[in-house]
Amino acid sequence: MQPAHNGDGVLDARRWTRILSNYSAPNRLRSVAELVITALPLIMLWTAAWFTFSLGHAWASLLIAIPAAGFLVRLFMIQHDCGHGTFFASRLANDWVGRVIGVLTLTPYDCWRRMHATHHATTGNLDRRGIGDLDTLTVREYRALSWWGRLKYRLYRNPLVMFGVGPAYLFLLQQRLPVGLMRNGWQPWASTMATNLAIAVIVAVLTWFIGIKAFLLVHLPIILLAATAGVWLFYVQHQFEHTSWERDEIWNLHQAALHGSSHYELPALLRWFTANIGIHHVHHLSSRIPYYRLPRVLRDHPELRDVGRITLLQSFRCVRLVLWDEAQRRLVSFREIRAGDFQETAPNRAAPSP
Repeated sequence: MQPAHNGDGVLDARRWTRILSNYSAPNRLRSVAELVITALPLIMLWTAAWFTFSLGHAWASLLIAIPAAGFLVRLFMIQHDCGHGTFFASRLANDWVGRVIGVLTLTPYDCWRRMHATHHATTGNLDRRGIGDLDTLTVREYRALSWWGRLKYRLYRNPLVMFGVGPAYLFLLQQRLPVGLMRNGWQPWASTMATNLAIAVIVAVLTWFIGIKAFLLVHLPIILLAATAGVWLFYVQHQFEHTSWERDEIWNLHQAALHGSSHYELPALLRWFTANIGIHHVHHLSSRIPYYRLPRVLRDHPELRDVGRITLLQSFRCVRLVLWDEAQRRLVSFREIRAGDFQETAPNRAAPSP
């Protein structure tokens, strides 16, 4: 096998994509088993949370919501793999499993799949921001804003908004309409409205049987915890100090995938609940790899372990990183741009060789 390094020993992202294609075949039995061991515990935990609530033990119901949210996050990751066409070999199976899961995760599958494909196709491209990613300004762009524009960006980037209000707004409100895809024909509307209708039917049936109060106090904590965890994961996967952003003329898809995505090294239990999505640099290099094969990639190719590696403790420091400094080629904090002497223009850089 041809080594995935250039002559200087630097990891060659383009060669890695060819090597990683060997891991892309899904295993149908494994996929079905993964679906079962994720969906069934979620249903059982939800039922247990409702039962304890009905007995007057609301505190116990809230405790049960924590592992239930973990299984809901894992179910979303299965939907994510379906969106990439990797969970099953059949496109039809991927799409319908993804659509059904999308009702439970409050995420219209077909609409989300299109936006997520755009995210993969443009990640790390400074001139193609805005769809399927977090809003990230450069230092120069931020400085050019009015005081009102700076205040809005600071509020958006505030941790209480980003990981508190933001997840609730995203999953409960924003995803009820195909925001950002209004001009893309009827498919985003059909996906969103069909998902909304299915959600409405399930909510109506459950509230009929257990009451609106029980439904909200049992289900909302699970949804909000899972939503916050999902937004946090997406944040850390690309918002770390030495991520990669380039202007369109020198941007390279493979280099952006390898160096613009983190290896979020989590403890074993959290890796299981997040379906190995922390091995994000490998996922972006080859999104056709099922999540249960990603650890094998690292075992077979240990040189990938330290690329963009972030531990759980280190990840909490990423919250302060809010602006891309084109001169230093790293994410910086508001405090740094107040204290530091930042260049206003990025240095000239040659385009990567094809």
